[in-house]
Amino acid sequence: MALTLAHLSDVHLGPLPPGAAWENFALKRLVGALNWNLKRHKQHDRAISSTLVADIVAASPDHVAFTGDLLNVSAYAEFPRAARWLQSFGDPAWISYVPGNHDAYVPVPWKQGLAHLAPYMTGDMPAIGSQSSFPYVRLRRNLAIIGLNSGVPQSLTKAGGSLGSKQLEALPGLLHDLKAKGYYRAVMIHHPPLPGLAPPRKALSDAARLRDILASEGAELVLHGHNHQQMLNVLAGRDGNIPVVGVPSASMNGEGHTEPAAWNLYEISRNQGTWVTQVSIRAWDPKSRRMVAKNQFMLPS
Repeated sequence: MALTLAHLSDVHLGPLPPGAAWENFALKRLVGALNWNLKRHKQHDRAISSTLVADIVAASPDHVAFTGDLLNVSAYAEFPRAARWLQSFGDPAWISYVPGNHDAYVPVPWKQGLAHLAPYMTGDMPAIGSQSSFPYVRLRRNLAIIGLNSGVPQSLTKAGGSLGSKQLEALPGLLHDLKAKGYYRAVMIHHPPLPGLAPPRKALSDAARLRDILASEGAELVLHGHNHQQMLNVLAGRDGNIPVVGVPSASMNGEGHTEPAAWNLYEISRNQGTWVTQVSIRAWDPKSRRMVAKNQFMLPS
């Protein structure tokens, strides 16, 4: 029996809470709030993300992968609001989340920040339950979801990310053990995980090291967001191809040169001992103002 996994990213939940630019003042937060008020609020539409979420709920996938950037400037008031939004979307056992750079826009203490989203980032395997509990692993039937945290505060002009040595040292063993147990391994990360997939100021600083780990240990699927566009890259691994898939922002209206909001549905099955993954893309149609089927294809394996 096939297992279905939905993937969305980069909701950028608006509008900004009152006083977000000045709360626990940080220059980057102020600049980010000005950018939102001058430009970004014209691109990200909460009504679109609500329609997209309703479309996912109607499809009733077995699980949902959310690859970050639910917030905008990491204002303290954004975190409890984001938690309420996630709760209205679905149960923490049904949705797996990893932070993006906007969820870690500036330094915020764990308890005032990402702790609000912790139920959606807690694994089934032993975890500390704090900011050091990455990578986390969730097991859903024959699917293993591995959540990586690339969201770390950056300087004023950068939107990149980093995994750091602890996550990178833990990942090979997890991938190896999960393969040995027969799981389909889906890795979640906000930033594109391979070198060259994002401009330097927006890139993952340790992408080359992550690429080498994935190539050596393998994975059946790697999911990311960040670039606000539909992306498919294939990494040649020791045991076969590794599809690396990115999705557009879940709230983008598609005006100008931006891609309209979309989400992907992965139908995972096993055929004669080989994993098979079919992708169905659902995208926002500005004319009808609804989500429509856009494309369907098989991932290389």
